[in-house]
Amino acid sequence: MATGLPVSSAVLCLVGISTAVAIADVTIDACIAKNSIDKPALAPDMQSLCAFSSSLGALIGYATSGMFVHHLGAQGALGVMAIPPATVVFLGFFIYELKTYQHNAKEKVLNKVSGALKGMVRTIKYPVVWKPSLYMFLSLALSISTHEGQFYWYTNKTPPNPGFSQEFVGLVHAIGAVASMVGVLIYHKCLKDYPFRSILFCAQLLYGVSGLLDLTFVLRWNLALGVPDAAFVILEECVSRVVGRVRLMPMMVLSTKLCPPGVEGTFFALLMCIDSLGMLAAKAGGAAVLRALHVTRDDFARLWLAVLLRNALRLATLGAICLVPTADQTDVLVPRELLVSSPAAVAGDDEERLQLAMLTAHTDDV
Repeated sequence: MATGLPVSSAVLCLVGISTAVAIADVTIDACIAKNSIDKPALAPDMQSLCAFSSSLGALIGYATSGMFVHHLGAQGALGVMAIPPATVVFLGFFIYELKTYQHNAKEKVLNKVSGALKGMVRTIKYPVVWKPSLYMFLSLALSISTHEGQFYWYTNKTPPNPGFSQEFVGLVHAIGAVASMVGVLIYHKCLKDYPFRSILFCAQLLYGVSGLLDLTFVLRWNLALGVPDAAFVILEECVSRVVGRVRLMPMMVLSTKLCPPGVEGTFFALLMCIDSLGMLAAKAGGAAVLRALHVTRDDFARLWLAVLLRNALRLATLGAICLVPTADQTDVLVPRELLVSSPAAVAGDDEERLQLAMLTAHTDDV
């Protein structure tokens, strides 16, 4: 008789985990957005630090997950997952906040929420804000995902399919995490001083061209060139991760530049919701294309058409590049009237805004 956790309870736990991670993520994003306004020249550096840390965490996860499952079992490995949230709680004690004593705290909270919502609606109406937001959505939504079909093709052992083991696929993802860190370093050292439109145009162009490696692999042209499957898929993963990271980094910097003072966390959360909708649309679009082409777990005859369409849509996104501002990545993009005053700032005192004083203090010393 099964004694495991009911499905509904398991789903509820997973939703709770995702919610908690999102809250912590938005809090950190608010700190970054706030300091990007206070220290515009450091915005690319702060995003580079966050992206590098994220890739490093992914690498550690890929490298240790198999070991934990092998020695501790699935339940033990999931228990180890409680350690990272504990470190996030510990990190929270180092975020600087001024103490305030409020007798009408409930009323002030309601005023702040109302002010934040009004400020968010007011901000998104500015062309300098909604145009790049629309571009980021289109860039993510039009890059339809063919990952599901490719994963089944990778692991299908029927010739002439590659027939990779799941362990090897995990190794490829771990190598991809290292490539992501390389992409962050390339952006930070070489590309952070270029204007938004120039770097996003080149990155999107490379993103579309790099997809030809997938097409080459699916059509098995790599074997005609004498390149083994294992070596080619590692090359493809490294190139796609580097290009993908270089493409996403200026988008993240641009998102922080669009957040007005006082509603940094709220507005950045809105932008991330828009991006999430774009990624959801990409997955739904990819699934629809795979279904229309009758690509299944055993039939991959038309998988190459799905990959070709994906690459064409990536290149088609370049037609919307005019929505991206030509400003430098260190420029202030928020309209001047939003910098002077905002509803959220009026609703609460300036000293109550979330600050990351330690970060700015350290960067000033560098």
